[in-house]
Amino acid sequence: MYRLRGGEAEVLIVHPGGPFWAKKDIGAWSIPKGEYLAGQDPLETARREFREELGSDVAGPFIGLKPVRQAGGKLVTAFAVEGDFDTSTLESNTFEMEWPPRSGRMKEFPEVDRAEWFALATAREKLNPTQATLVDQLAPLIDAD
Repeated sequence: MYRLRGGEAEVLIVHPGGPFWAKKDIGAWSIPKGEYLAGQDPLETARREFREELGSDVAGPFIGLKPVRQAGGKLVTAFAVEGDFDTSTLESNTFEMEWPPRSGRMKEFPEVDRAEWFALATAREKLNPTQATLVDQLAPLIDAD
């Protein structure tokens, strides 16, 4: 999601929840995303993941961006949409994992622990390096730097 504010473009990105990501910042952020299976609609998956990770629906018109492949092999198909999201209303779904490791105790964590709006240049720094290229794709489409 992007918005134009005071003549500048900003993008909404999310920080992954859980203990592994707790102290990571630069290169750790992501766009809201999830996996889809063959035969599933990538746009509907993107809308579902936005709802699950942020607790809010999102409506178009959507701009399809060129898919990017992350270092681990995951193909990310992304869509941009102009909108506004109040980050104070974030309600992420959760996941459960053993924590601390080898303790036998299961603990629940939010999939996304925060969402923030960033200027394009800052978003490029904070995003996973492969996903940062999505910002480069978006900028000329919205006439922003």
